[in-house]
Amino acid sequence: MAIQRLQCPIVITGGGRRIGLALASHFLTAGQAVIVSYRTRYPEIEQLEHRGALCLAADFSSEAGISTFAGQVRARATKLRALIHNASQWLPESPDTPLATTLATMLQIHVTAPYLLNHQLSDLLCGQGPAGADIIHFTDYVTGRGSDKHIAYAASKAALENMTLSFARKLAPGVKVNAIAPALIMFNPDDDDAYRQQALDKSLMKMAPGEQEIVELVNYLLASRYVTGRTHHVDGGRHLR
Repeated sequence: MAIQRLQCPIVITGGGRRIGLALASHFLTAGQAVIVSYRTRYPEIEQLEHRGALCLAADFSSEAGISTFAGQVRARATKLRALIHNASQWLPESPDTPLATTLATMLQIHVTAPYLLNHQLSDLLCGQGPAGADIIHFTDYVTGRGSDKHIAYAASKAALENMTLSFARKLAPGVKVNAIAPALIMFNPDDDDAYRQQALDKSLMKMAPGEQEIVELVNYLLASRYVTGRTHHVDGGRHLR
């Protein structure tokens, strides 16, 4: 049976939970074709499939796994509207894990995977006219501050932020490349009251705005014809504390 082609889909890595899930759900509601990668098959993945998303299990821990995912995308689409790099891990330095392993893991998912996917899928983004397609990297507030407990994580996200500049230069004017650097956007269900208050006190706005804050920013970036090579901070004014 022939593989069904999707009409100019948006690819979202790590689309099974939280921000990735919110973005996938938003685009599906808008009638936009979506391809989602996932590492763990959460119940939400099945829900996205029922709504029409193409959900692909992906292993970004190796070059082969990254290339396999890129090949699956290429088999389903001749053009892409956007490539959104949301897949992430938040590993701290720990005596239970060799430091080199922690660093390699963080660099693999936050640097190597986006780097290779941008190269391997860039031809599907190009050729759609000026500002015709987008790449969005999700970085983190800590890229400008550092982290004493998540040093490798912060360093890898900083590298991804720098790649935003390079790919913006490389792919202009056909593809806009931007980064989003969020701080507290939403809590986990098991976060206790003390942690929540401590987290809220770090920002000027004293709130966790929820996923819609990111959805609206992504919509803005996709609609823009002129914004590229920028990191957009969504942190409630933490830098002013």
